[in-house]
Order: sequence, then structure tokens, then C-alpha cells
Amino acid sequence: MIGKGVLCATCGVQYEETATPPERCPVCEDERQYVPLGGQRWITPETLVAQHANAFKQLMPGLLSLRTTPKFGIGQRALLLQTPHGNVLWDCLSLLDDATVHLIEGLGGLAAIAISHPHYYSTMASWAEAFDCPVHLHGDDREWVMQPSERLSFWQGDRLEVLPGVILYRLGGHFAGACVLHCPAQRLLLGGDTLLVMPDGKPSFMWSYPNSIPLPASRVRAMGETLETLAFDALYCAFQGSEIVEGAGETVQYSVARYCRALE
Repeated sequence: MIGKGVLCATCGVQYEETATPPERCPVCEDERQYVPLGGQRWITPETLVAQHANAFKQLMPGLLSLRTTPKFGIGQRALLLQTPHGNVLWDCLSLLDDATVHLIEGLGGLAAIAISHPHYYSTMASWAEAFDCPVHLHGDDREWVMQPSERLSFWQGDRLEVLPGVILYRLGGHFAGACVLHCPAQRLLLGGDTLLVMPDGKPSFMWSYPNSIPLPASRVRAMGETLETLAFDALYCAFQGSEIVEGAGETVQYSVARYCRALE
């Protein structure tokens, strides 16, 4: 299963098939990402499949990570959440090969894909076609879609139940539509990098991670107020090792307070 078009080699987002590659990647030109000093580069899906593979790892019962090796683009992991009502893929990878399709189909396929924010849009349209499922994106981030598809489902407001007991919450901050995925039955929160666990084991919040531009304390405080209403013990974020396996709810609230103190 190899998609069409070209991929930005820096962020991994897929663009529509054209006679020549686009002149620019708006996702990377935005200050929440970056264009490398060497300039914009593109890669075809065929080349990506030839040079990389996806690795799977079980993180906890009902939760698996998928990560492309060697690292491609931003290097995020996607998370496969298994529920009694179907599987949900949280965030997405640029690489979709036959092995990945066969493995996920063996686990029951996908009932839905949900993505935290535009940096992980990657090849979401190709994934949705392969697994015959919708992709849930917040409407506030519609402008960052570079490959339109009828599979894309734009939601509004601050809450969406993707499947029974699997709920998206819009927190904003990193992007206007940046969200988290909550599974209360498993006391689990998937954060993308709407909030991101840092090397000290506590999360932080940023407007731009690569350029170290913070969010206002008022925005983080509002995010914390929403997170305080959610019951979760475990938090898994966008990168390998960026996770809290117990006591995550209390740690998040500590981190919100720490952040606000530092900025105020």
C-alpha cells in the first residue's frame, strides 16, 4: 500500500500528486516547524518504503506504538488503541507499507483515525483509504490539510466522542485545534504534543517546540482546567519514552502550576 504524491522530508506531510514537487511546504514555513538550512526537500512514498520500516511495541494492554525506523520526518510515534468498539489510531505516520496494513488488519483493522494537530497529518488520507475509516480532525486546523480527501471528518467545539468511551478534547495551545484523546475506562490519556512529557518525567506546553517559543500562562492554565476534569493515570505522548505510566493526572496539574509560576 503506497500512496501517491510526494512527502515533505522534514515534517512528513503528504501533498497531492503533481507533475513537479511543490515549491514550498507551508507546514514547515510556519514558526511551529522549520525549513532546514539546506532548503526544502521532498521524497516519494516509494523511496520511503524502500528505506524505512515500521516497528510495533506494546505499551500496555490495549495500547501499541508504531514508529518508523530509521527516524523519518519529525519522528513521532502513532498509537493504536484497542477498544471493545473497534481500534482507533491516534496520530499518524508517513510510512504505510503492506506489512503495516497486514499487521493492523490482523488486530481488527481501524474504526477511526484521530489526529492531535497538523504536524502529524502525514499520509492520513492514504491510511483512511487503506482501512476504510474516517479521519477526525478539528475544524480550526482545516487550513493545514495539504491533501484533501472525502475521508476527512472535521469536528467543532471542545469535545467529540469518536467511539463509545473514546473522547477527543480540544485544548488548543500548540495549534488552535490541538487536542488529546481520553479513554476513561483505561484511565488513559494520549497527548500527542499538545502536552509533551519532558526529560524530567513531567509534561510541558509549547507554542513552538523546535524554536522554543512558549505559550502564555493564561492558555496553559485553561488547558489545565480541562485536563483536571479528566480521570487518567497514564499519559502517552508523541515520542518514544515520552510517557507517564502512573499518577499522570496529578503530575500534569503540578506541571501546569510550575509552568505558570515560571512565566508569571
